[in-house]
Amino acid sequence: MLIPTTSTHILNIAHRGARAYAPENTLVAFAKAKTLGCEMFEMDVRLSKDGVVVVYHDEHLTRCTDAKTRFPNRSSYNVADFTYTELSCLDAGSWYIEQLALPSAERQAFLQSLTDAELDEFISASERERYASGDIKIPTLAETLSLAKELNLMVNIELKKQPNGTTGLVEAVLNTIETMKMEGRILISSFEHKLLKQVRQQTKTCATAVLTDPPIKAPLTYLRKLKANAYNIGCYKDYKAKGFGGLPGKRYLAHIDKINKAGFSVNIWTCNDQKEMDCLMSAGASGLISDYPNRVREKIAAYLPINSFMATSFVPSPAGSLHGCRLVGQRRSSCREG
Repeated sequence: MLIPTTSTHILNIAHRGARAYAPENTLVAFAKAKTLGCEMFEMDVRLSKDGVVVVYHDEHLTRCTDAKTRFPNRSSYNVADFTYTELSCLDAGSWYIEQLALPSAERQAFLQSLTDAELDEFISASERERYASGDIKIPTLAETLSLAKELNLMVNIELKKQPNGTTGLVEAVLNTIETMKMEGRILISSFEHKLLKQVRQQTKTCATAVLTDPPIKAPLTYLRKLKANAYNIGCYKDYKAKGFGGLPGKRYLAHIDKINKAGFSVNIWTCNDQKEMDCLMSAGASGLISDYPNRVREKIAAYLPINSFMATSFVPSPAGSLHGCRLVGQRRSSCREG
């Protein structure tokens, strides 16, 4: 089954939902992504103590919930040490409103570039009230996929490392995807590449992405070995200090171009700088994973008129396998720094 054709040849992918404008990894953040022009959102999954697949990034609950207030004196605040019933009563929204009340420099790093103009345009007074109400909860994977289907959005599911050798995450995730009949709209990624091996052993109908921060040596060999379809790589770490003008920056862009031309999708995370986006799109990025989808939308809109491109889709390799499925597009512009 194919990932459906998209409206552009570069995917606008909301990181943990549109988390600059709503509490991350919640249904409201995923719904916000749709309003900001996204075709896909990225999110993270873990298992609760009783084996329910929940959507949450951190290993610990303290950053994005009121777990310590709700359950004082617990010896552990790991997600894996809480049952789904316990997780479902936590407030997963108020922390975000508390962050917005801080001076920019004191907020969590991803919120420090949020401008007053963006705040006014993309977060309404009623949304602020809702986020602070205590009604925003940690969603299950099933709830999240149901919303994605309703909104016609694709989903990048990141499998998180499970503590103490816990198993069952891959099976639980795949069972949920199959039950929801969402196989063709899912990209499964992970830093735990052994989990991607498990995914491919159990299914050929879900696309997978190797998730990495620094570039992988011999990436094409590695992608083919894992029978992966995409390469989700972290942004170039020295961009703010050096841009892409030096040799390391040029090598990074060439790395992206090489993988794209070999037929793999290349999705870059987490890209919030619009000048950086220009260079990444020109280098052949298939998707930009961002906390600020509005910024990505603006750059894609500016980029498209000067490019010729074919209708975009994830295309499988011969014999119907998903190995090598990629976004198709032809790009002509060059990166302009400055």
